[in-house]
Amino acid sequence: MTFGLFETLAFACLVLILGFFIVKKINFLRNYNIPEPVVGGFVVAIVLYILHATMGINFTFEGSLQTTMMLFFFTSIGLSAEFDKLKKGGKPLLIFVFLTGSFMIVQNVFGISVASLLGIDPSYGLIAGSITLTGGHGTGAAWAQNLTDIFQINGAMELAMACATYGLVMGGLIGGPVAKVLLKKKNIQPTKNIQERGAPIEMFENPDSNRRINVRNMIETLTMFAICLALGHLLYEYCKGSWLELPNFVWCLFVGVIIRNTISRSSSYIVNDHAVDVLGNTGLYLFLTIALMSLQLWQLQGLASQVLVILILQTVLMILFAMFITFRVMGSDYDAIVLSAGHCGFGLGATPTAVANMQSITDKYGPSHKAFLIVPMVGAFFVDILNNLFIKLFVSYLS
Repeated sequence: MTFGLFETLAFACLVLILGFFIVKKINFLRNYNIPEPVVGGFVVAIVLYILHATMGINFTFEGSLQTTMMLFFFTSIGLSAEFDKLKKGGKPLLIFVFLTGSFMIVQNVFGISVASLLGIDPSYGLIAGSITLTGGHGTGAAWAQNLTDIFQINGAMELAMACATYGLVMGGLIGGPVAKVLLKKKNIQPTKNIQERGAPIEMFENPDSNRRINVRNMIETLTMFAICLALGHLLYEYCKGSWLELPNFVWCLFVGVIIRNTISRSSSYIVNDHAVDVLGNTGLYLFLTIALMSLQLWQLQGLASQVLVILILQTVLMILFAMFITFRVMGSDYDAIVLSAGHCGFGLGATPTAVANMQSITDKYGPSHKAFLIVPMVGAFFVDILNNLFIKLFVSYLS
């Protein structure tokens, strides 16, 4: 069955509402802060897998909507990023960049080492490392052909997609439980007052709070989004194939940063952060929902048992790194807990997964200005750049 644009949008909205309903009804999911888009999308992915296995029915969703929602999310990060706010990130932001870069190296060394111990080609450990786990489907697809050419790996593309699928699911599942353990360790209780922790509500921290928006400021905000998407795409096409080639979403985010700070410094117009927040969160939730409900879980059946062992051990490694290194290095406080959950999100999945993990915590325990300042910017700007650099180094080493 093939779903067009409108059918995909309608189906995704229903799946997201299903996620809200399931999380509301099941205490376990609420207690362990599992994001609603992950719950709804994964449940439907399982149902579609059963239909595929028993009746041979395949479901294909309109891919452009997922891409557009992802671009909306990253554009909203750019439009919310004032340089004055970014300066506040300071040393913690640099430390978190160092942590994420260090974990990419650890992921690859660990994957290659386990692959060697299991008696398979070490390059399989690289695929089940930062290429697909930190990099996701996009980086996995981009490197699959190169790895096939260099290492003569059979089915590199299928393997990369399966590993990235595993990572996207697990990245959304482990962040909440990791935070739950750390919150219990620090004896931090849920709060009914979202402002109780003393920090102002910032972008994405509390998507359910009341918003003062109207038609005019929504149209103005949509105009900024449209300009960011259009200019970002032009820059992406212009730089494709050059040393400046970056993913489309990075250019959209970059244009958003420039527009936001140009407006803030050169005019009396005030960007409506609430409108940016609403559009960004809508993009985030729909992107995750579509990504998860579109998962072809039968791809995981194609994973060799040795690669599956590597992925399971990589998940354990991510949990231990977040709990014992990210948490401690980032200050062992509430902000560090939220940052640890976010690190699980893009250490195995993607930046939107990281933000959803953090939202599920701050919605119950109060805002974390520091975490929501650092994670989206690191996940958008630094992760892909560092990851591709490290991948090139490891590929050169193995070849």
